[in-house]
Amino acid sequence: MVALLGQNSLLLLFVVAAIGYGIGSIKIRGNKLGVAAVLFVGLFFGAWDKNLKIDDIVFLLGLSIFVYSIGLSSGPGFMAALRGKGPGNLGFIFLMILFSGGLALGMHFLFGFEAATTGGLFTGSSTNTAALAGLIDSIEKAVGGAEQEGVVESAVVGYSITYPMGVLGGIIGIVLFQRWFKIDYAKEAYELRDQYPTDASISNWTIKISENYDRSITVRDLIKQNRWTATFGRIRRGAHTSLVNWDTVFQPGDRVAVVGKAEDLDEIIELLGEQDEMEITREQSEIEHHRVFISNPEVAGKTVAELNLNEQYAAIITRIRRGDTDLLARGDTVLELGDRIRFVARRKDVQELVKLFGDSYQSLSQINLLSFGLGMALGLLLGMITFSLPGDITFQLGFAGGPLIVALILGALRRTGPIVWTLPYGANLTLRQFGLILLLAAVGIRSGHTFIDTVQGGEAGAIFLAGAIVSIGTAFGILFLGYKLFKIPFSILMGMVANQPAILDFSLTRTDNQLPNEGYAVMFPIALIAKIVLVQILFGILN
Repeated sequence: MVALLGQNSLLLLFVVAAIGYGIGSIKIRGNKLGVAAVLFVGLFFGAWDKNLKIDDIVFLLGLSIFVYSIGLSSGPGFMAALRGKGPGNLGFIFLMILFSGGLALGMHFLFGFEAATTGGLFTGSSTNTAALAGLIDSIEKAVGGAEQEGVVESAVVGYSITYPMGVLGGIIGIVLFQRWFKIDYAKEAYELRDQYPTDASISNWTIKISENYDRSITVRDLIKQNRWTATFGRIRRGAHTSLVNWDTVFQPGDRVAVVGKAEDLDEIIELLGEQDEMEITREQSEIEHHRVFISNPEVAGKTVAELNLNEQYAAIITRIRRGDTDLLARGDTVLELGDRIRFVARRKDVQELVKLFGDSYQSLSQINLLSFGLGMALGLLLGMITFSLPGDITFQLGFAGGPLIVALILGALRRTGPIVWTLPYGANLTLRQFGLILLLAAVGIRSGHTFIDTVQGGEAGAIFLAGAIVSIGTAFGILFLGYKLFKIPFSILMGMVANQPAILDFSLTRTDNQLPNEGYAVMFPIALIAKIVLVQILFGILN
């Protein structure tokens, strides 16, 4: 068996990927390792026989695809973090990353680790696989000859030993500080409903306007004055059904379809009338609702307002389903390839609107190789550029940082003329997972033998302890300083602590709302790129 795997690296790759993915799918107390289990299975096979190898091109291909796909999806959130309320959070995240790097630096001198081990410890304690990949890329450029393989293995060992505490550290911090600060998640979510509209639970109700309602006020002013995040769709007045527009004035007896969050709908009913159990059905009018996929590149990257549907077709987009999340359609909401939208329109306009949006599942399963290839090429070229820092320190963004930065920019641009840079949601997730599997399998198999030697030699305990200090210390710093000094809501901070999906799932379960996702969306792209750069600088200084 070992001989067969040793002679066929492609077979070895998929055996490790299959077993790792299967193990990662097993839930233990509601949590699972996910794709990260591929790394540990790779370590097992690498420790089984040091002659088991996977070609370097597999690692580089997986790394580049992984970080590029992450950058494309994170670009809009990254740029949004630079505007509005983002700069304060941005500075706080950078401060906490430097704090985490400082803790790792302290562990380096306290325990006398090698530079590569410290770098791996830093990436493992934050479960940042992309940063590990950047570190390995930096090592391969800085260290030559026979010494290179041993240095790379030390980095992977530091990562793999500290990875478990990277998950537990954030969870421990959340549990302790929640009790200390006596956080009421429901109250916090209600108070932040305007500043952080998460659209977690969206309902569609029909409201009958009260006979006592006598306010001559337009829908535009109603929404503005009451700060509702709701969308009014059809309105039935007598025997006639039409679509609500900004200038519509409700009259007693009107029946209006409205989509929004539960708390907003309750306020709307209290002001306007009562909930009507009888919906405005298709049979009652020429107005109907429809669901379609956004697969037309001409529509992707545009805001709902830019489509100007209400003027051209007398149509209104009421909600958007992106991945597993329902969003209310606002004027500034940008439509993405793969979004499934719900709109209301005149029956005679439906087919034209379907044609406009595309609604082709087959198109969504395809990858535009022109834009993908151009973006990857630009990223790889950027990664080859050498940057100089004071003290004769030089570094390259490499196969990780270059594609990531280019992807963040292109993802935020979304399109340049006819070229759409973003990928359909499903295609992006598939590429990301495929790249990550290649990456983890390659580095795991490469470092398995050294991992066993480290454990048997007794150094693993010190590395694990150092990782625990860095992980827990970082979580404590984020939660305490963020809540007390920077006045960031605790639910948002939980997302900033969530450097691994298991922590994010834990946070979402405890809050029972989507606020942690807000913190995670701001933190993830910033932390990802900052740690890729910082770990390379850290290695350069210590080496």
